[in-house]
Amino acid sequence: MLLRDCFAPEAICLNLQADSKDALLEEMVGLLGLDERARDVLVRMLNRRENLGSTGIGRGIAIPHCRSLVVNRLRVAYGRKTDGVDFKAIDREPVHHVFLIVAPPMEVSNQYLPILGKVAQFAKDREVPARLRAITTPEEFLALLEEKGL
Repeated sequence: MLLRDCFAPEAICLNLQADSKDALLEEMVGLLGLDERARDVLVRMLNRRENLGSTGIGRGIAIPHCRSLVVNRLRVAYGRKTDGVDFKAIDREPVHHVFLIVAPPMEVSNQYLPILGKVAQFAKDREVPARLRAITTPEEFLALLEEKGL
């Protein structure tokens, strides 16, 4: 499965409004189009995960992720916050790019960890943060993933 195929255009936001880590997680979960109860559960789970250690991996990128019964299939979203948000990232720099990954506990396709790995691989590419800053449409984001073979 290609990473590009996991993203629906409506789950890509290039202008996040949140000004805090908690609000950013809420806004990202909102991109998944779930009902209010499911959103609340996911936000709590993601906050719990963040309390164990930040998913801010450095270079302005965070990959919050969890497994939850409130989704019935793998769901991913991408969001960009131009000003950045303090995410308690490993390098202590603000996070500008957020890749959200959520999957059910028992997932038939078993893609949760491979997709998490592909996002991490994508994030390690030195040119990716600058390229992500330059995109202007969800289609350009998807084209970048395709260009990188992901």
